[in-house]
Amino acid sequence: MLWAESVAVTPSLRSRRAALMPAGAALLLAFLAAFTLTACRSAFVETTIENTGPASIHLIEVDYPSASFGMQSLDAHGTYHYHFKIQGSGPITITWTDAANKAHTATGPKLFEGQSGDLRITIDAAGGVSWSTSLSADRH
Repeated sequence: MLWAESVAVTPSLRSRRAALMPAGAALLLAFLAAFTLTACRSAFVETTIENTGPASIHLIEVDYPSASFGMQSLDAHGTYHYHFKIQGSGPITITWTDAANKAHTATGPKLFEGQSGDLRITIDAAGGVSWSTSLSADRH
């Protein structure tokens, strides 16, 4: 006779097992949720470019460490949203052409690999640029 055959499963043993199964499932679910919330995510910078001037601007290009992005035009009082990942370190610059076809360039803050957060670039009617950042201090 095998040992497993000699053990009788009583109703109280079954009820204890049934009571433990939901608790174990809940613990597993809690672990998976915690892992999902704390798992590694790529660091991105959420960027907004805002034209507060009364006329459209054209040929906008933003250069940041190791890459760039741009757009053909941005209407008066318009905004453009973009996100990017910083790979390397260095300053960020923006170039554009105003309604009179005058080229402008402005240099912003230095960015570091691994930073994430928000960056707002505001271009005013006179061609002035303000940079507003809320970036993490992570510097790999």
